[in-house]
Amino acid sequence: MTEAFITTLEELERSADRPDRFSSSFVRVLPITGAAVSTVGRVLGSETVSATDDVAAHLDELQFDLGEGPCWDVVGGAAFVAEPDFRTNGARRWPSLVAATDRDDVTSMFALPLAVGDLRFGAVDLYSRRRMLLDDRHIQQATAMAEVIGRHVLRDALTNIDIDGDSQVKPYSRRVVHQATGVVLAQLDLTPDDALLVIQAHAFASGHSMMQVAKDVVEGRLRFVRQSTGIEATR
Repeated sequence: MTEAFITTLEELERSADRPDRFSSSFVRVLPITGAAVSTVGRVLGSETVSATDDVAAHLDELQFDLGEGPCWDVVGGAAFVAEPDFRTNGARRWPSLVAATDRDDVTSMFALPLAVGDLRFGAVDLYSRRRMLLDDRHIQQATAMAEVIGRHVLRDALTNIDIDGDSQVKPYSRRVVHQATGVVLAQLDLTPDDALLVIQAHAFASGHSMMQVAKDVVEGRLRFVRQSTGIEATR
């Protein structure tokens, strides 16, 4: 183990209240460009907890919106995902994600789960601007850091489960998507899952992110109505 890794792991143990350090820890130890830590799926919802840069945050947001990508693979059961040729091989694994990141400088992607015991509730996404692979030592170090972060994230979620969400504004919060889902649900008399699907479909069709569409819905700039031809969006 390198001194940098040991120091970083010790700092992570003491950084439960510093989520900004979660993602930056991977960049300090591993030969990567950027990282993001997120909760994914139904257990804690899908939301970025920490990101080193805009590209890492964007990769997370796109995976949430599209429902595909390395983070979904590790939450679904993979122990580690490595794709050194994101543009070519990645296009066969996650075609929508690769197509949506054509302006992002991403060549390689990796992911590992956030978990406590058998409970998987999130992911760590790593990316590099150059083609590369992480060796066994790097994977072991990343796994050890993810285990510490997983405990912090789950403990924080359980501690704050009864706290009014408005009291804590998180930089990557997707609260507006949940709010917009409720609005669309009321507009169209749909189930929550179907209301979310309407937002997702409109985002895909219009070339916008779900966050952008959700903000328009919540702020009244966009409304969905039933017509004889189906559901339509009006402004």
